[in-house]
Amino acid sequence: MTNRLSRSTHPGLPLHPERMIQFGEGNFMRAFVDWQLQQMNNLGLFNGSAVLIQPIEQGPGGVGEIMAAQDNLYTVLLNGIMGSQPVNSREIISSVSRVINPYSDYETYLALAGNDELEFITSNTTEAGIAYLPGDRADGAPPKSFPGKLTALLYRRFQLGKKGFVIIPCELIDRNGEKLKEIVQRYAADWNLGGEFLQWLEAENTFCCSLVDRIVPGYPREQAAELEAQLGYLDNVMVTAEPFLFWVIEGPESLVERLPLAAAGLNVVVTPDMTPYRERKVHLLNGPHTAMVPLGLLAGLSTVEEVMNDETFSRFVKQLIEEELIPMLDLPAGELLSYAGAVQERFRNPFIRHELTSISLNSISKFKTRLLPVLLRYHQERGKLPERITLAFAALLLSYRGDRVTRQDSPEVLAAFDQAWSTPSSFAATILRDTSLWGQDLSLLPGLADEISARLQQLEHEDSRAALQLLVG
Repeated sequence: MTNRLSRSTHPGLPLHPERMIQFGEGNFMRAFVDWQLQQMNNLGLFNGSAVLIQPIEQGPGGVGEIMAAQDNLYTVLLNGIMGSQPVNSREIISSVSRVINPYSDYETYLALAGNDELEFITSNTTEAGIAYLPGDRADGAPPKSFPGKLTALLYRRFQLGKKGFVIIPCELIDRNGEKLKEIVQRYAADWNLGGEFLQWLEAENTFCCSLVDRIVPGYPREQAAELEAQLGYLDNVMVTAEPFLFWVIEGPESLVERLPLAAAGLNVVVTPDMTPYRERKVHLLNGPHTAMVPLGLLAGLSTVEEVMNDETFSRFVKQLIEEELIPMLDLPAGELLSYAGAVQERFRNPFIRHELTSISLNSISKFKTRLLPVLLRYHQERGKLPERITLAFAALLLSYRGDRVTRQDSPEVLAAFDQAWSTPSSFAATILRDTSLWGQDLSLLPGLADEISARLQQLEHEDSRAALQLLVG
């Protein structure tokens, strides 16, 4: 029987003091932020670890428990092409100190406020995580929302007279740092935490907007037994990722030295304005992901690679990028085409099994962020709807009926769809009118409700591939 990965099986791995609080213990953050901490530690540039906070309540057997059983060690497997050369690396990550479950150990969570060595906070609680939850309580032990938990921690830090943090959220929403700060300030007002706390929050803390880019398929389930034999140990939370990595942090120049990511050779940019980087990535990498997922799932495809190896779907992705996405971006066309070509190569990475179902989590908020702005701008500038985005939108709405594709979203979103689908004849108009989903009444956009209804009927009677074949030629 193979031994489980632990500090007993690998006794020489270093221990580092906790310097970062990380909200989110999932695959992405462990293969992105914590992997980067490891690279800095390997070169003696940081000497720090991250303490991970479980952001949502879970039943037994969660990632935190598995990590604890492995002494918080895990393996990152990088597979792909980098600089025209194949990459196939395995590395044990020792940059995570522990995982705290604030739902069962709230005081241990709040005690982090007293640690003077902690100076950074990162997070990835999905696009839906940075949100104001009316009625969230300071005495919730813990508060329900991620911003509420953060507010409680910051207030305890303030009460102790400690310095603030550099806070770098990694959620893929526009101006994520600013929005997180606004919600923290709102909770501070709701909870009557006082003007001095608000002044400390402003003066002592730096909220940075950021943009992350690395494809992380997660746990290699189908190769787990083979990898266990190769590695010589059992690792129940190992994670696969592509070699490519890019992190843009909008923050002060001093951050370059305080968090020496670039000095460790990592593809990280600290800039006063991240807007051009964000628009390029969100619309040309994440946008095609969001468009392909419902269409691919309805056609019986499972992975991004399968989508890109299917001639019809590959043509759809190429046309979507070149004819509907790139024309709506205010960046040089040559630069965008080059980036888009690299993105499509990454989509075809034969070493990465990127499940469409994993990308489908919280697809409604993802569509709102990644594709809806392009649809609206396209209609405004050209007086018509972008056909490919509109078809993908219809496929997404159909997938949220729940009978053909497994839905993964918040109870509130699923309830809205269940209510709208209860009257199929008026579904399109009803769901487009729901401002809680889209931030506006989309039924007012000329032609959209009729086009969505027509596309829904088409997808009901045809395989999504057949609908695509008619569209892409």
